[in-house]
Amino acid sequence: MSGHNTGDTTQVAELDMTESASARPRRRGAAIVGIVALLLAGGAGYVLWNRADAAAPPAAGAAKVPSVRVAVAPVARRDVPVVLDGLGTVQASQTINIHARVDGTLESVSFTEGQNVKAGDVLARLDPRLAQAALDQARAARTRDEAQLRSAEADLARFSELQQKDYASRQSVDQQQASVDQLKATLTADAAAIATAQTNLDYTVVTAPVNGRMGIRQLDAGNLVHTSDTTPIAVLTSLQPVSVIFSLPEKDLDDVQKAAARGSVAAVATRDDGTVLGTGTLAVIDNQIDASTATLKLKATFPNENERLWPGAFVHVRLSVDTMKGALTVPNAAVQRGQDGLFAWVIGSDDTASVRPIETAQVLDGFTVVTKGLEEGERVVVDGQYRLRAKARVTVRAAGGGEVADGNTRSGS
Repeated sequence: MSGHNTGDTTQVAELDMTESASARPRRRGAAIVGIVALLLAGGAGYVLWNRADAAAPPAAGAAKVPSVRVAVAPVARRDVPVVLDGLGTVQASQTINIHARVDGTLESVSFTEGQNVKAGDVLARLDPRLAQAALDQARAARTRDEAQLRSAEADLARFSELQQKDYASRQSVDQQQASVDQLKATLTADAAAIATAQTNLDYTVVTAPVNGRMGIRQLDAGNLVHTSDTTPIAVLTSLQPVSVIFSLPEKDLDDVQKAAARGSVAAVATRDDGTVLGTGTLAVIDNQIDASTATLKLKATFPNENERLWPGAFVHVRLSVDTMKGALTVPNAAVQRGQDGLFAWVIGSDDTASVRPIETAQVLDGFTVVTKGLEEGERVVVDGQYRLRAKARVTVRAAGGGEVADGNTRSGS
């Protein structure tokens, strides 16, 4: 039984060894096929990668850098006025509160608010009856005193004749002469009383003392007015001419005095936005400097024909005190401000940009005077600075949007 089992086992082992020997070549062939497939796939991927890399665009660093389009202006010489700028307040040449000069009832108001009036125009009327009665009374007193004077003069003549015949004493003649002189003095007082009464009667008619413009009416007809009232009937202002009181730093005093010594000093009044409101001349330089503000007060007068300068308004006053002959100037837009101060972008002959530190002086009418850093004829950038870098190439464009090349203008795209 045991021998039979040993033979069977031997046969099974031989069969297993035969099957393993036959399967070994098959497994080796499958592995070789797999390796070859992987090599083929890797080669195809490498070829595709090379083709994709060849078709890719060049790196950004290898691309051509585009030029920056800018607008430029030349550094030029021109005569520039030296102008001092101060802030001031417009004042009417005359401001008059219209009050009644006698007590009474305001009977009528004859002006319209905002009306231009001339000297002598009737503005208001007061009830004249009391003033008229006082005038009549003064005139009656004069008539009475005149009659008394005539009687006294007649008596004096008679006393004088009697005294010559020794029928009257010298004392009586002297007393009668005193009565005559007293009555003459009374008539003088009567004349003054009549003049006073006539003036008071005239004052019941309120007239404009000067040419000007009426303000808002503050009292209506029917109100009782007094000479001591603080509220006027209205305010009259004279607007032609007007004055502007303005201030300048004390350091400008020498320039102003030198300009005034040469002759009339022109003054221009403007709004904050630069709108010109009027032209005039410097009238007064104050006789002292305000120690608290270190400023000098000045006064300029303006004809104000168009009445654009209005009392109480704040205006800028530009005072022309000198002229800088042949000063180097650039448009204001060319002047830039950086951490190290003022600078400008300058375009060289090779159309590349560079930063140039500059120093400036007067700024007027869109131009800035350059005292250091630029030369006449150089080109400075006035638009497009924010895109510039040092050594950047530029394309110069004209004001209309075209490009400038070799001195000729061509249409920009």
